[in-house]
Amino acid sequence: MAVLYNCSLFSIVLAVLITTALAEIRSTQIRSDSRSTIPFDEFGYTHFGRLNLTVTDITLSHPKSGPEPVPSELGFFLVTREAWQHVLEQLQDGDIRCTLHSDLVKRVLTFDQLQPSVKQFNTSFNVGEANQFTLVFANCMPNLEVSMNVHSVMYNYNPKSGNLDFLSAGKTALPVIYYLFFVVYVLMGGLWVFALYKKRLSVYGIHFFMLAVVILKALNLLCEAEDKSYIKKTGTAHGWDVLFYIFSFLKGITLFTLIVLIGTGWSFLKPYLQDKEKKVLMIVIPLQVVANLAQVVIDETGPFGENSYTWKQVFLLVDIVCCCAVLFPIVWSIKNLREAAKTDGKAAVNLMKLTLFRQYYVIVICYIYFTRVVVYALETITSYRYQWTSVVAAEAATLAFYVFTGYNFRPKTHNPYFAIDDEEEEAASEALKLEDEFEL
Repeated sequence: MAVLYNCSLFSIVLAVLITTALAEIRSTQIRSDSRSTIPFDEFGYTHFGRLNLTVTDITLSHPKSGPEPVPSELGFFLVTREAWQHVLEQLQDGDIRCTLHSDLVKRVLTFDQLQPSVKQFNTSFNVGEANQFTLVFANCMPNLEVSMNVHSVMYNYNPKSGNLDFLSAGKTALPVIYYLFFVVYVLMGGLWVFALYKKRLSVYGIHFFMLAVVILKALNLLCEAEDKSYIKKTGTAHGWDVLFYIFSFLKGITLFTLIVLIGTGWSFLKPYLQDKEKKVLMIVIPLQVVANLAQVVIDETGPFGENSYTWKQVFLLVDIVCCCAVLFPIVWSIKNLREAAKTDGKAAVNLMKLTLFRQYYVIVICYIYFTRVVVYALETITSYRYQWTSVVAAEAATLAFYVFTGYNFRPKTHNPYFAIDDEEEEAASEALKLEDEFEL
């Protein structure tokens, strides 16, 4: 029963793994680890998938009073998530005593295949089944501590072209997808430059800031495309991952800052920020630093890396706080516009501003909900073969958000929000009187 409780592959917090990641090629150090199962990495294989596994400096240490290690109960295997649930049931029912004995796993190598004095081995395993597998080390000897260095290389072979694909089966289309979105953002940036030039007398600082956000997003996508392209071909990012993290960090900070600045009406409604609005930025920017640090750790250590679970929780918490924080300036602007509409006599202009800020508030909520909740749900329920669909959904939603923001806050000749004649002013006054209070 103790073995069963230690075997939960997807719920163990890996506190003693020290991992160095190079994309789908992963090197991991295990030091004095007595867990019954140690997960390493996941990969979506085709029918021509292979695993190259190199293990060095193998050391086994056990209590003097304990039994001698049984080599057949130590080894590596591949297992799908669905099969793992059935393996746990077999352990619980007593049908098997060790995970390596289950017919639901693919045994890569057990230590009884090694000579007693051998401290290292190198093996190549033909998976032969299209599915998403997790590489796991099984230790079915209680209290036996294992130390070793594990180097795994996972890839799919294309028999038609003869090329190796180091991207998981569901992610192999990502380089093309990112390149396409990069081209779209370049075109959008060009259109924005043209709009700024054409309406240059109505351009405010916020409009140049929008251009900077689009440029950083385009560069981020370019680096992501190159990153995935090099991983696909060679298994390593060749430095593009560093550039990706830099531009991802800058893009994240500028996007959240832009939402705050638009929400406050900075530049095109007022040339200053209030103290409470500055405090929001002082909160959002450091949190974005933490979020990007968490993203680097999660990506580079893999799904089962050291403290990966903790960093995922940190990332989720920080992201939620940032998303909530950027909504406050929009709420404050809506409140201020409601109050101004009753006193300054510019009912039509204030009604137009109020309507626009309400729309923006709703769109920001929808954008946050879709990219944080719907995309995550899509990742969870989608087959491993179609993991690229969640990326397309997230990028399409982000593009739509950028387009909405740019269109509604573009430079206008009679900024802000056109000239209003007397009849429109009177009609807007009546509308404001009849309108119910906006509830958030």
